[in-house]
Amino acid sequence: MFLSFELLPENAKVWVYPSSRKFYKNEIPEILAKVDEFVGNWKKYDEDFKASFKIEYDRFIVFAADDSKSLLTIPELDALISFILQLQFEYAVELLDKMNVCFKQGEFVQYKEIKEFKKLLKNKSVSKTTIVFDNLIQTKFDLENHWEVPITDSWYNRFL
Repeated sequence: MFLSFELLPENAKVWVYPSSRKFYKNEIPEILAKVDEFVGNWKKYDEDFKASFKIEYDRFIVFAADDSKSLLTIPELDALISFILQLQFEYAVELLDKMNVCFKQGEFVQYKEIKEFKKLLKNKSVSKTTIVFDNLIQTKFDLENHWEVPITDSWYNRFL
């Protein structure tokens, strides 16, 4: 069942899918409609299952699910991945490569391959205070408190 993102508990599971490019303004309503339909049908016959989503910075698709009373099964997780693959194909973006780096440069969010990001660090184009997105977070609490952090507070700090 769809539930407003804000109403999900802090321990709700979260999946963040960073796009290799910012979604165009004309794509966002269409993507929102497709994601809304997917979430609404994800486990639609299970009243204990609560799920939600949001798009952040016109670049990240964030899914959240409270499966504390109704666990997600492998086929249901496979359905999520299949849906993401479909979006990748339809919008010609990369959404599943979580090893690429998303970071803030001023008000803009950048997306770089790890190799390119290391070069930016070496050339001092980004610093230890640069805000990066940790797309490997797992809970709503982490999304709200540990998703956007300085490089020094993230797993990317090993590249400093």
